[in-house]
Amino acid sequence: MDYDALDASLDALCHGETDTVALMATIACELHHAHPLSDWTGFYRVTAPELLKIGPYQGGHGCLVIPFSRGVCGAVARSGETLIVPDVEAFADHIACSSTTRSEIVLPVRNGSGRLLGVLDLDSNTPDAFTETDAARLEAILARLFRDAA
Repeated sequence: MDYDALDASLDALCHGETDTVALMATIACELHHAHPLSDWTGFYRVTAPELLKIGPYQGGHGCLVIPFSRGVCGAVARSGETLIVPDVEAFADHIACSSTTRSEIVLPVRNGSGRLLGVLDLDSNTPDAFTETDAARLEAILARLFRDAA
């Protein structure tokens, strides 16, 4: 995965943008086409207390609503910490939005004031598809691009 090229592309496309949905749509599209193992790439937005709803994404259908109390996305929304799940079958509370998903990475999305806007979810049909490098580089992208988001 060429994160330097992704950084340059996203910086050019998102320069000056502060609208959360516009940023999510652009990042989901660029990241989905850049990451060779991501079969579903998208955002779940905080739309009510303790509730995530599907946002912009690329790939097949996702779950429409995820409470903070369920699944990997909910766990990340609760903890505020990135989770890499090398085998979704081994994650006790995994929500199977797709029967083909084998691994995933989920990252919290916050604006510069620390408000949780949602989570970024990448799913793969390949086991153990995501790395600590993915986590670090994606965390940096999210922090930079959502810093001024509403």
